[in-house]
Amino acid sequence: MTMTRDVLLLVEKCSHCFSYYDLESGERTASIALPEFPHEFVVDSRQDFAYIGHYGVETSGHLGQGGTSIFQINIRERRLERTINIAPFNRLHGLQIDNLDRLYALSEDRAQLVVLDHPATDVAPRRAVPTGGIKSHLFALTRDGQTAYSMNLLSHTVTKVRPYDATFSPVACSPGEKPEGYALSEDEKTLYVTCRWSNTLCAIDTDTMQVKRSAPSRDDATRLYLSRDGRLIVTNYGERSLSIVDPETLQEIAHIPMQARAIALSLHPTKPLALVSQDNDQLGYFNLTTLCFDRWMSTQREPDVSRVVRL
Repeated sequence: MTMTRDVLLLVEKCSHCFSYYDLESGERTASIALPEFPHEFVVDSRQDFAYIGHYGVETSGHLGQGGTSIFQINIRERRLERTINIAPFNRLHGLQIDNLDRLYALSEDRAQLVVLDHPATDVAPRRAVPTGGIKSHLFALTRDGQTAYSMNLLSHTVTKVRPYDATFSPVACSPGEKPEGYALSEDEKTLYVTCRWSNTLCAIDTDTMQVKRSAPSRDDATRLYLSRDGRLIVTNYGERSLSIVDPETLQEIAHIPMQARAIALSLHPTKPLALVSQDNDQLGYFNLTTLCFDRWMSTQREPDVSRVVRL
C-alpha cells in the first residue's frame, strides 16, 4: 500500500525555483530551477499539474519587461513538463483556474486577462480581454470562470470583466488607493479588497460594483484570504502582523504580531491551519483555532505562494 503525505508546494521567488517540502517534518525534498522571479501559481483539480506565472521582476515596484511564460510542472514526477510562451503578454502575475480547469493569466504590463482553455496541451492563448485598468496585478475569479475582478494598482480601481464576452465593457469601482488583496465570498456576491495606500478594507457588491462597507485597516494591508469558517485573514505588510476580521462588519477581531512581514498565505485543505510565508525565509504554521503560530520552517530565499497537496 502506497503511503501518502501532505506536501507543501512553494514558489521561492528569489531562489528562482519551485520546491517541495514535507509538511510534517519541514524537510525540503525537491526543487525545480526556473528562470528569475517566478511568482503566483495554481494547481489543477486532479493535482496533475501546477502552472506558474513568470513575472520576471522582483516586485511590482521594479521596472522591467518581465516574463512572458507559464511553467507547467508535473507535480508527481517533480519536473518541469514544458514552458508555454504567451508573448506578447508579459509580467505575468495573477493566475487562477476555474472548475473546468481552464487557466487564466493576468498580464500586468498589458492589463489584459489571457485564457488557456486546455492548459495541459494549449501552446497559445485561446482568448484575451482588457481589464479596463492600469497595472493589473491580481484578480479574483468566479468558480465557473465567467467573471473576473481585476485589482489595478495604478488606476486604483477594481474592474469587473467577462473573459468569455469581449463585447462586455469593464465595470470599474474605486474602493481606495492601490487595491491589491482580494477574497471572494462563498456565494460570490461580495468581493473583499485591501487598499494598501488608503489603509482600508472594503466590501464590494459584485452585482452593482459599489462599495457597500469600508473600514480602516492596519498599516499596508496587502493580502486577504477567506477561511473555511468565514473569517477573513489579512496580512499587514507594513506592521508585520496578521489580522482576523469579521466579514460582516470588517472589524478586527484578533491581531497577531509577527517578527517579519507576511508575503503570502495558503490554507490547508482539511485542517484549521494556514501556512504563512515570511520575508525572513521562514514559513509559519498558523493555528486557526488558537490563533497562534505552532512552529516555523526554514525555506530558501523569499518564500511566496504555497499550496498543500497530498502525494
